[in-house]
Amino acid sequence: MSSVVAQSLHVFGLRSRVANNILYFDEQIIIFPSGNYCVKYNVDQKWQKFIPGSDRSQAMLALSISPNRRYLAISETVQEKPVITIYELSSVPCRKRRVLNNFDFQVQKFISLAFSPDSKYLLAQTSPPESNLVYWLWEKQKVMAIIRTDTQNNPVYQVSFSPQDNTQVCVTGNGVFKLLRFTEGTLKQASFQRGELQNYLAHTWVANDRIIVGTDTGKLFLFESGEQRWETSIMVKEPTLGSKSLDVIQESESLIEFPPVSSPLPSYEQMVAASSHSQMSMPQVFAIAAYSKGFACSAGPGRVLLFEKMGEKDVYRETVLHLEQLPVDPQSSDPSQSDKQDILCLCFSPSEETLVASTSKNQLYSITMSLTEISKGEAAHFEYLMYPLHSAPITGLATCIRKPLIATCSLDRSIHIWNYETNTLELYKEYQEEAYSISLHPSGHFIVVGFADKLRLMNLLVDDIRSFKEYSVRGSRECSFSNGGHLFAAVNGNVIHIYTTTNLENILSLKGHTGKIRSIVWNADDSKLISGGTDGAVYEWNLSTGKRETECVLKSCSYNCVTISPDAKIIFAVGTDYTLKEIADSSILREIPAFDVTYTAIAISHSGRMMFVGTSLGTIRAMRYPLPLQKEFNEYQAHAGPVTKMLLTFDDQFLLTTAEDGCLFTWKVFDKDGRGIKREREVGFAEEVLVTKADMEEKAQVMLELKTRVEELKMENEYQLRLKDMNYSEKIKDLTDKFVQEMESLKTKNQVLLTEKEKQDISHREHVEELLDKQSRELQDLESCNNQKLLLEYEKYQELQLKSQRMQEEYEKQLRDNDETKSQALEELTEFYEAKLQEKTTLLEEAQEDVRQQLREFEETKKQIEEDEDQEIQDIKTKYEKKLRDEKESNLRLKGETGIMKKKFSSLQKEIEERTNDIKTLKGEQVKLQGVIKSLEKDIQGFKREIQERDETIQDKEKQIYDLKKKNQELEKFKFVLDYKIKELKKQIEPRENEIRVMKEQIQEKDPWPQRVEIHSYSFTKQARKVLLWGALRQMEAELEHFHKQNTQLELNITELWQKLRATNQEMRRERQKERDLEALVRRFKTDLHDCVAYIQEPRLLKEKVRGLFEKYVQRADMVEIAGLNTDLQQEFSRQREHLERNLATLKKNVVKEGELHRTHYVRIMQENVSLITEINELRRELKFTRSQVYDLEAALKLTKKVRPQEVSEAGPRKDMPSMAPTMRLNEQEETGRIIEMQRLEIQRLRDQIQEQEQVTGFHTLTGARLPSLSNSEADFEVKTN
Repeated sequence: MSSVVAQSLHVFGLRSRVANNILYFDEQIIIFPSGNYCVKYNVDQKWQKFIPGSDRSQAMLALSISPNRRYLAISETVQEKPVITIYELSSVPCRKRRVLNNFDFQVQKFISLAFSPDSKYLLAQTSPPESNLVYWLWEKQKVMAIIRTDTQNNPVYQVSFSPQDNTQVCVTGNGVFKLLRFTEGTLKQASFQRGELQNYLAHTWVANDRIIVGTDTGKLFLFESGEQRWETSIMVKEPTLGSKSLDVIQESESLIEFPPVSSPLPSYEQMVAASSHSQMSMPQVFAIAAYSKGFACSAGPGRVLLFEKMGEKDVYRETVLHLEQLPVDPQSSDPSQSDKQDILCLCFSPSEETLVASTSKNQLYSITMSLTEISKGEAAHFEYLMYPLHSAPITGLATCIRKPLIATCSLDRSIHIWNYETNTLELYKEYQEEAYSISLHPSGHFIVVGFADKLRLMNLLVDDIRSFKEYSVRGSRECSFSNGGHLFAAVNGNVIHIYTTTNLENILSLKGHTGKIRSIVWNADDSKLISGGTDGAVYEWNLSTGKRETECVLKSCSYNCVTISPDAKIIFAVGTDYTLKEIADSSILREIPAFDVTYTAIAISHSGRMMFVGTSLGTIRAMRYPLPLQKEFNEYQAHAGPVTKMLLTFDDQFLLTTAEDGCLFTWKVFDKDGRGIKREREVGFAEEVLVTKADMEEKAQVMLELKTRVEELKMENEYQLRLKDMNYSEKIKDLTDKFVQEMESLKTKNQVLLTEKEKQDISHREHVEELLDKQSRELQDLESCNNQKLLLEYEKYQELQLKSQRMQEEYEKQLRDNDETKSQALEELTEFYEAKLQEKTTLLEEAQEDVRQQLREFEETKKQIEEDEDQEIQDIKTKYEKKLRDEKESNLRLKGETGIMKKKFSSLQKEIEERTNDIKTLKGEQVKLQGVIKSLEKDIQGFKREIQERDETIQDKEKQIYDLKKKNQELEKFKFVLDYKIKELKKQIEPRENEIRVMKEQIQEKDPWPQRVEIHSYSFTKQARKVLLWGALRQMEAELEHFHKQNTQLELNITELWQKLRATNQEMRRERQKERDLEALVRRFKTDLHDCVAYIQEPRLLKEKVRGLFEKYVQRADMVEIAGLNTDLQQEFSRQREHLERNLATLKKNVVKEGELHRTHYVRIMQENVSLITEINELRRELKFTRSQVYDLEAALKLTKKVRPQEVSEAGPRKDMPSMAPTMRLNEQEETGRIIEMQRLEIQRLRDQIQEQEQVTGFHTLTGARLPSLSNSEADFEVKTN
């Protein structure tokens, strides 16, 4: 047996197609069938207990409870055979008392059952064509009588006992109404019905010999001793207000009195088939139940008629009871389902306080008989006994993570939201279209439902289910939210549409199936979707690309359901080929047989340790994972139809199953020790609900109105109280005055009465004295009179005594005369009887002679018989002696065979010893293999550590590459800045050079010789400076080209490192694949080894299995290479490690060298930058000075008349120019010194920063050092010069 156990907790559903399907056990507990169970439901405390049906039960047909409420009889069909099981309800749990399954008569099924009033006998009616009525003494499993109730193959609906008589039985059916009586070991018909036969649907006993019977034409009959005494017709009228009511027409006066008796239920299909020819306007009476005040009967769809006796006369009051109206879709034009369902069974509670009804739509209703409407004779309404249930096969099932909710949809066009923690119905709604699939968002606030016309996304509000998005997807048979809730998938024929829950758009359509898709499932991280269909294909879709990753097609199998393991490595699929398949990497790993049943649903726990499958027979199988090849599972007979859906809650605590019988079961899941599977994480359920803004505003408005109404009522009540206080105070004042006056008058009256009392006391005492005197006188007179009377009476006594003596003497004389006559008569009688005795003596002697003659004849006959017996004994003796000889010969032959068998046994023992030795050797090989496995596991661990080290090395390399890239970017930026500055300087120098050239030409034309000499010397120094500047620029370009070459080399190094990284990654993937292959090999070997252990008691099979293992897993090359495997691996590992360490050391050295080179280049560039900036500033000053000289010369030569304002203040010093030049050069030297000092400080700061970075990272880097901005330094110089 499997270690996984499932215990049924609660069921939401009812089987209406069971005769007498609602019973009262006591005042609070009812019994009804659901699935393959009978459920004991406590109406007050809301708990359920289960009475399981028989194993492999195919159908539950009828129920019956004994009048003493101790026994329950259930009629079932088990493996095409009828069975009646009787349970003892008083035991906990209910145990089987008797099972009736061996019959001496032909029977297909039992369609109606009934217990006798003393609960000792059981009545059972079989189905056509036999139609036998069986009378059982069920405790002894003895058939007391059997009779055929119908010979024309008409259906029989109900049988029952008289409530007071074990021997009186009633049978009704289509054209069948019979009263039978059990007498002299047989059932005989007590009376024959006259007149036309009807289709009698139901009946109940209202007295010892009176029965109420209902027909399919809306008629009620009363039969008394088989004769019709009373008839009532029920007709449906359409009143002016539009609502239907019932009018009962009594055709004759009722003469009946009603005792309480429960009514069994006929088969609904048989009734409808039999009554299809009847008038549809007449309500059909499917159920009748009697109680002490009258009886109740069904009167058409959704209605019950209650007959209640009024007073001692035969007058009855009729009350109409309607079923509760169900909530419907406001867009639907359909009427409520309550108007479409027939009442099939009625049952009163033992105290007759409650009436319970079951309907053809699998619903249970109840009504309290003490309602004021019933007492007044007005129409009343039934209420749900529990909650609305499904009345058709359940097609969709879903649950969520954040709330304990279950969502179901059914072909009855309804959606139910259940709470499996409180076992209640949270929300319910009916729609105009059938719902084929449903899915619940992980938050529990939304559902997606596939209707026949559209796919709808709905909100679960606090009291309603409201649609907010519709898609034109017709008849979606499967839909499912992802585990994260951000996506949902819907099936449209052979296409899967993927939608997002954020913008509600279709982002993907998965096409590939050629048949209808029957099942879809998401993996744990929502990256993949698995689908299976009728085309025999199982696809694994990658949602990032929208393409199939794996596929497995088996066209001979039509898949019903698929699921995936928690690690997303294995897909499980069930279909029509009677197997459960494990699929991985587009191939079928294993096929586990289903043992002649079809699996219709499958679910695996989130822990991956439990698996559950549902079958076409309605059973649930619980098994452990990995799956066993043998028949190791626990099977539970739960449903009465094929299982349609099953799933586990997120915490693996509960299993949920639905089936075509319309029932929803919740199961508690346990391990083999009886402990519940622990939750993976403890998270409390959410309490939030959705409420629309309009509803909130409406409720707030209602609350505001109610508050104002309360205030108004409060003020009104206060005003009324003040008025009443005033009235009462006035009344109290009046009453006080009135009482004071009355008290005064009463005081005066009291004084008057006291005086009168004294007077009356005196008169009374006088009167008493007079009466005493009168009494004494009368007493004396009476004594004298009595003395005289006594004397007279004594004299009379003396006379009577004398008279008595005389009479005694006369009587003694008569007595003596009578004695004499008696003695004479006695003598005469003695003589007469002596003569008669003599005659009898002679007759006796003759009889004795006859007896002696008969004794002689008997002796002769006895002697002949003994002779015949001796002869027969002799024949038998010879016969058996011959047999004895034959047996001896066969014994000798068997002894020889025994000797041969002993020899064979000894040889087998030797063979067993050999096999034992083989087993020992195999165990040794197994130990070796285990050692090999351990060594391989150690190698795997070493490879894992090596992979981890290589990952760390790769991370370090990537970090270094990133730093080098960053340095390269900084250098590129610096190059760009320098190029830009050089271009700007060229642009500024070229116009100045043009101006200087023009000025030189003008000076040469007009200036005297000394000035030309000075200008020529100045231009010579300027050209020299320009040559130096261009040389510095060419040097900078050469350095930039050098930097480009270094960058190119670094890029080549980076490319090489990336190639090495990719090679390392490929090697790591190969090693991981090898590791996975080895793990799969080890798992397969463990599984095969576990299978071999099962043959430990069969040496031959064990040897074959172990040899097969050896041939399968051990090869010649492996045996040769296994010795050198470890050394080769270690050498390869050490070689690779040394190679990587050498590469790492080389890279570190290269990095250090590159860092040093970059630092020296950086310092040199900084120095050249400072010198260039100083040179540029000097050139600017010289240019400015030259311009001033040119302006002065032009002014002197009167070539221009322009005078700049800023040069006015400098006119005086310009006249003495030779004396100012040394001062300007001195200022330039000071300024250059200050600039060099600032650059030195900046270089020192950058060196400190570089040293800090070297201490942190362990090698030289340039990412922390930044070149000074040329624009900033140029601006500083311009400010200082200006």
